[in-house]
Formats: sequence, C-alpha cells, structure tokens
Amino acid sequence: MRTGIANLPLHYGRAPRWLFSRMELLSRQIILFIIGELGPQALLRKISDPFWFQALGAVLGFDWHSSGLTTTVCGALKAGLKGVEEEVGFFVVGGKGAASRQTPSEIIGWGEKLSFDPQGLVYASRMAAKVDSAGLQDGYQIYHHTFFFTSRGEWAVVQQGMDPTVRMARRYHWLSEGVRDFCCEPHQAICSERVGWALNMVSHKSGEAREVVTSLAGERPEKLLGELKFLQRLDLPTRHKILVGDINPQRLKGIFLSTYERKPRGFEDLLGRKGVGPKTIRALSLISELIYGVAPSFNDPARFSFAHGGKDGHPYPVDRSIYDESISILEEALQKAKLGPALKRDALRRLVGFWEQVDGEV
Repeated sequence: MRTGIANLPLHYGRAPRWLFSRMELLSRQIILFIIGELGPQALLRKISDPFWFQALGAVLGFDWHSSGLTTTVCGALKAGLKGVEEEVGFFVVGGKGAASRQTPSEIIGWGEKLSFDPQGLVYASRMAAKVDSAGLQDGYQIYHHTFFFTSRGEWAVVQQGMDPTVRMARRYHWLSEGVRDFCCEPHQAICSERVGWALNMVSHKSGEAREVVTSLAGERPEKLLGELKFLQRLDLPTRHKILVGDINPQRLKGIFLSTYERKPRGFEDLLGRKGVGPKTIRALSLISELIYGVAPSFNDPARFSFAHGGKDGHPYPVDRSIYDESISILEEALQKAKLGPALKRDALRRLVGFWEQVDGEV
C-alpha cells in the first residue's frame, strides 16, 4: 500500500516493436500468475507501489531510468490483458495523451457490459487527475493516466506528468484502499529526488487554506477579480514561486461566476468542478493569503531518492531468445498450476534454475 511519487529523466521515443510484443506476452503471464496466486487486489497493491512498478519495467526489458518506462509498461499491461479481462476480473483503461482522455468512456463501457454502476470509478479517476494537476502544482503537466480496477470496484492509478524545462517526468501512484481523503495527504509514500517549489493544497498543512479557498469560491466574481488585479500590481515576497503574471483575471470570470452561483460544499467539490484547474486554485490561494493571511503549503513532497536495476544495454542488451524462453517457462508454470501444487512448484523451480544459469553465464 506504499503508494507515492517517482521521478525519472524525461526521454522521448518508444520501445521497438520486437521488444514491445514480448513485453505484452511476458506481462500477461506475470499478471495471470499474480492474480491466480494472490488475487486481483494484490496486483493492484503491487502496481500502486512505485518500487515494484519500476522493477517490473526492468524485468520486461525496458530502460530502467527512462520516463518512457511508465507509458510502455502500462501499455503492455493493457495489451497483455486484452481478451481475458472478464475472466480474471481485472481491467486496464486509459493511457497516454488522447487515450488518457478516453478513460471515463472506457470505464462506462465496461460498466454497461458487466452491469455495474461505473460512476464511482469515473469519479476516482477524475479526482486523482485533478489532485495531481491542480491540487498539487509541482510544475509537471499530466499527460499519461492509466486506471486499473477489479470487478469488485477496487482501483489503482498510475499517471505521469512532464516538466520539459528540467527534462524530468514525475509518476504518481494511487490505491483505493489507501485513500481516506482525496484532498489531504492522499499519497502515502514519496519516492523521488528532485526538490523544488510547489503549491501543495493537499498537504495537511494546507487544511485552513482549503477552507478559506472554498469559502472564497462562493464570493461575488467582481470581488475576486478586483483582488487579482491588485495582486498583479503588488510586489510579493520571494519565499515561493507563484507566478501571478500568468493568471489572467478575465479568463477566470466565468469559473468564478459558476462557483458563486453554485457554492462548493468543500474543497474536494471545488477541485472536482468542471473548468476548475491549476490557475483557478492558484488564484484563490493567493487571494486567501492576501485577505486572510492564510498561506497554503509550498513544500514539494518529493524529497527522497530511490534506484532500481535495469537493462538499458547493461549489463547486457536484451537477448530475444532468453526473453522468449522466459515467457515459455512461465506459460508452462501457469498451465501446470492448474494440475496441482506439486507440479506448479516443480515448474517454478525450473524457472528459478533457468535464471540462475543465465545469471552465471553473463
């Protein structure tokens, strides 16, 4: 359940077709094995762990330290499960770019097919994206969103943003059983190395600021726009980077009018409103500090580093024959698992022995 954040160097490009096709096959066998042995919920927990997810990408043969690991592994998991989702009770929707925007319709499609109410899952997907783009403004623009869920309604999210100015990507992990409040410390663990500025409205230190911002959202638009225009003429202290200059008060007028006419019930309701994005939250947080002296947290939660081994040509390039052999052995292990525990253990011992032999030859 240690969900959190991971930072990776921003790399462009994609996995070659010969490798990705094998990643699909191997990820399929790994998924089926985990679900068969431990159940769908256990797989969600593993996917929501940034350490395990990174290790999975390395096992699948992708560059261990590349931002592309996130999109490629999620794509391989989605493709690998295609056709057996209903059988195993595990589903993957969303993806990179345009595919991420199809997440709600994909969830609704499965809801119609399996006769369950999809709105709770749609809400969870949307709020996870809103929190990591508007609630936590750390300089990373979300461009990838993959949503994993079970037939029992449990879910996990893996999404990623990029900051081209520093050539870094940041990956965010969510797990439904660990979320008590979407808007207060929803990420249980932080695994990253870059320390920078951030407007962190989901920090526990921002509790009072969330209340004031929600209250301000119900004020008359004219009052809020007037305060913003004043802020644009005000010399702010340099203790945090808030970028008043990129906020155009007139563009926010329609959003403020909608929140005034239908006052939000709380910060989560405000954050979930259509049209309420980073600039709206940033503007309201500035006004809350100006009028009431209530400042949100500006601490970037990413403060710790981690590293996992990988195969970016080291210690040796991906060997296609070894990859295919691994897939074959794991497939055999799964087949034998259906015949009894003794045969299953024997197949797994062969898999371990095979990799020990490979390791000794390298």
